[in-house]
Parts: sequence; structure tokens; C-alpha cells
Amino acid sequence: MRILVWGASGAVGSRVVQEATARGHHVDGVGRSGSTYLRGDASNPDDVARLSAGYDVVISATRPRDGQEGELVDAAKALLLGLQATGVRLILVGGAASLLVPGQEVPLMDAPDFPAELLPIARACAAQYELVRAADGLDWTYMSPPALLEPGERTGRYRTGYDHLVGSSISLEDFAVALVDEAERAQHVRQRFTVGY
Repeated sequence: MRILVWGASGAVGSRVVQEATARGHHVDGVGRSGSTYLRGDASNPDDVARLSAGYDVVISATRPRDGQEGELVDAAKALLLGLQATGVRLILVGGAASLLVPGQEVPLMDAPDFPAELLPIARACAAQYELVRAADGLDWTYMSPPALLEPGERTGRYRTGYDHLVGSSISLEDFAVALVDEAERAQHVRQRFTVGY
């Protein structure tokens, strides 16, 4: 496959590049700066359309800096517009905070013990998901991590779910495995899904 990764230098994106390359796929990364990757801005639909042409799937794993959480929604809008022009499938890495807590049936970000300092990014991710969910004209997948996503071991094992949290954690390495599995198998087209141990 030909895979384009936005946010390729980040924690998730770099591992996706590594995982997909190890499986023999042709992978290109996009970043705002640096000589290693293609140059492009995920919040610019013209950049998205120009760079994504000819790929089988685009994976977006961009993450905003603190205080600029609204960039998530801007990037989602641009990705959707740009990919509608090219017809390339989108897998968008989102957030965990809108997933339902099993047994409580409330979004994680509405749980009493949810950290207040994470509310800005949680709300931005929730708005991002609502935008993607309403999209017409392209195939998309929205992938939510569990509450804890940290560097660790690549085991190749994970469980999947939909709107409810699955376990409390997964390693970044196994999250990348699940992302590339989805790119290859397209099992959650026009759906949100999540993974965990």
C-alpha cells in the first residue's frame, strides 16, 4: 500500500511509519518543518489534496500544542475537504475522552475524576469526532486510544471496541499495530473504534 502519515514525527505518527514500513508498505510522512518529511499544513485543504493524491490511505496523527487545541478541528475540516477532492481514505487518530466509561455510560471527560487540565484537549477531540462523524463524500475511520497511551512493548495483541473504553491502556507500539491493521483491512469504515489491552 501507499500510505501518507500526517504528524509523522510525533509519538503515534513515528511508530506508524515504522510499523507500516516494516510490513513493506510505501510510507511518506508530512510535517510543517524539517527535511525528512514532505512539507505541508494539515489545516490547509489545498495542501491535503495536493499531497494525498495517489495514496491508498491517509493517516492523521497530528497533535496541537497546549493552548492551541482548536487546531484539531481546523485540521479535521481541512483533511475532510482535501480528501473529498482526491477520494483517498482517511484514518484519523482522535481522543479517548468522548468514549463511554463501562458501567457508568457517561463520556470519560464527564467522569468525576477526569483531570481538569485535560478538558481543553478533551473538548477539542469531541468536536473533532462530531465533525468527522457528519462527513459525507469519503471513507473515514476515527480511532480513539484508551485513557493511557505510552511508550512500551510491541506485542501485536490488542482488543477492539466501539463507543466504550476497552481496558485502560495500550502501548504506543501496539496502537500503531492496530492502526496499520486497520489501514490494511478496512474493518471500521465510517466508524469510530478504539483499542486497548
